[in-house]
Amino acid sequence: MDIIKGKVIVLGDDVDTDQILPGYAMAEPMDQLGNFAMAGLAGLDFKSVFEPGSIIVAGRNFGCGSSREQAPIALKQVGVSLVMAKGFARIFRRNSINIGMPVWVADIADSLKTGDTVEVDLEKGTVTVGGEARQFAPLSENVLKTLEYGGLIPRVRAELGIKD
Repeated sequence: MDIIKGKVIVLGDDVDTDQILPGYAMAEPMDQLGNFAMAGLAGLDFKSVFEPGSIIVAGRNFGCGSSREQAPIALKQVGVSLVMAKGFARIFRRNSINIGMPVWVADIADSLKTGDTVEVDLEKGTVTVGGEARQFAPLSENVLKTLEYGGLIPRVRAELGIKD
């Protein structure tokens, strides 16, 4: 997997799926969910700080709340390149990986501010800020392989030799 470089948007703890993708957006066509990414977030106009390739950095329990798979789909559609957090709700983390959206446990939110640029190597487990690298546990080989295929279904189809 390549190096991910982008500007960060720093959020706090307990960002739930209703903030990531509000319930009213569930009535929208699946290919339009990105238009509603982070629309339920109070205290920050996400669209004013977001640019394609942005990296969301958060505290503990990112993606808590309902188990809707559409929340990580919205983040991927809008162009979020990575979510780093101190911790994730288990089902949000799994849903993200299954759809090919990189998520990574890295407790770094306290040392960054919105607008900082970071460089992330998920294979090595490093976050570089201003030339200084910090080390965290890298993603497992299995997760990296699933992300390389763009998600679980494309990976399984490829490994079984199933053509589109």
